[in-house]
Amino acid sequence: MSIAELQVYSVEEADVTGGVCVVRCVGGVARAGQVYAVGESRMGLRHIERYGRPVASFDAGHVAKVHFTGAVVALLTRGQVLTSVPPDGHSLEDLEAWLATGPPLRDEPQPRTLRVLAGVRMRDERLPDEVRLRWGRVALAATHRCAQAEGTPALAAAPELAYVQGYLIQQFGPARGGDPAALCRELLALIDLTPTQAAAQGRGWRDLPHHRIRHLRRIKSLIPWLTAVRPHLPDDGPLAEAVDAWSAVRPDLP
Repeated sequence: MSIAELQVYSVEEADVTGGVCVVRCVGGVARAGQVYAVGESRMGLRHIERYGRPVASFDAGHVAKVHFTGAVVALLTRGQVLTSVPPDGHSLEDLEAWLATGPPLRDEPQPRTLRVLAGVRMRDERLPDEVRLRWGRVALAATHRCAQAEGTPALAAAPELAYVQGYLIQQFGPARGGDPAALCRELLALIDLTPTQAAAQGRGWRDLPHHRIRHLRRIKSLIPWLTAVRPHLPDDGPLAEAVDAWSAVRPDLP
């Protein structure tokens, strides 16, 4: 993500929650949702107006009226240059504290960017295990935020969530990585067919309408994660039986 720089022309209004400024973009592309650094403080760029109309972004050489969040807006001075903070500039501790506040979905780093960043850190074997686990929890939170921001149905969002949860369990075991039984129950609850019904539909999938084919494929995408945590389930339990049944059905699905 490019780094944007804004130069302050004037502070039009400000209070403890934020304010409105006229700024000129002097580098990169300014976008609603970015975060700007002012020393150790942070301001969120929530809204941009140009010629009285809202816009999503504006680039170098252009002037706009912008709405910032953060009490530090009142302290800005004419000529001051503000720099956007890229996702890589956020520490793990900062992100954990930020997520704990339940920030708006449009705030930077935005859900998908944050999910990618956290996923990379989660898989970085150069980091200590406990740090990777913490990044994994950030990745889970970011994946939930992606589903909310994009309005993704639960079944469609489940594979991405299952990937993170399943990865943590595989890498760090149930004691630290998560509860495999809970993951299986969560995924199985999203499937609205029995294995027998899914197998029957799967064998004739070419004759199904497109939305049913897509539905079967989404179910199929969950099965590898059920299978991945199967070794951590008691062999004689109902969850293990259900996972085994779905594993047997998977080759029949499109």
